[in-house]
Amino acid sequence: MNELPQQLVNGLLLGSMYGLVAIGYTMVYGIVQLINFAHGEIFMVGAFGAITVHLYILPDGTSMWIALPLMLIGAMITSVLVAIGAERFAYRPLRGAPRLAPLITAIGLSLALQQAVWAFYPEAKSKLAFPQIEGGPFSIGGATIQTGDIFLIIAAPVSMAFLAYFVMRTRTGRGMQATAQDPDTAKLMGVNTDRIIVIAFALGAVFAAVGGVASGLKYGQIDFKMGFILGLKAFTAAVLGGIGNIYGAMIGGVVLGVVETLATAYIADIPGLDQFGSQSWAEVWAFILLILVLLFRPQGLLGERVADRA
Repeated sequence: MNELPQQLVNGLLLGSMYGLVAIGYTMVYGIVQLINFAHGEIFMVGAFGAITVHLYILPDGTSMWIALPLMLIGAMITSVLVAIGAERFAYRPLRGAPRLAPLITAIGLSLALQQAVWAFYPEAKSKLAFPQIEGGPFSIGGATIQTGDIFLIIAAPVSMAFLAYFVMRTRTGRGMQATAQDPDTAKLMGVNTDRIIVIAFALGAVFAAVGGVASGLKYGQIDFKMGFILGLKAFTAAVLGGIGNIYGAMIGGVVLGVVETLATAYIADIPGLDQFGSQSWAEVWAFILLILVLLFRPQGLLGERVADRA
């Protein structure tokens, strides 16, 4: 029990990262009914966009307090360009096709992006060191927080506050709600649905890029396969919160992160279940939680889409 505050903080941090990526899944699904399984790779290319800025653009010895904002901009630009390109050339031509076609395309795009990064960064076959922020760690309320985690602690609530304002208070946000609710009627009312869809992809990519940088700072390394499993967990978080519900995505991510962390930490202490508490079982517990939620509340924790409540 003395470790509980630390485990809760670990779960909150992990869940915040899941939530940042899950937002992209749920926004795209809520508007065009597409499960973009390549979104985990948008998260991954964001991390590599950040490290490209650090390795090839910034002078050697640049302080991370100066480098981090520039790396974040590089991550966002990379992720947004890849996401917009995917929407324009991979998904838009299949918009009227049966749902299986864009789903298979998304899986193929995911593999293609992994191989593209692998070809550009041969050293990423194993792990590529990610630059770290100097200082720390810090002790707060019985929990230790690493310096790299501070970025995620700040970025997650700021991102959610920005998204809430954007969706509820801006003209484009209202256009997103209208498109999600009824794209044909929205088009008749003068909403440029193609533009709205591109913005949804781009906005989701921005949050994924933030998550990619946060992952690099948290774990100190990145690789070309980092987006696959995390993308599946982010999709799980989106389903937990209620697919299509942008606030549910973040809540689902936090719930998933906390449950996964606590299960990994404490199940090993239960007699007869010690073999189920290792880190290798973390993914298993995440999907067990998904199955339980779908059994007892198939619509997810929050259920309906934001557009349905607006």
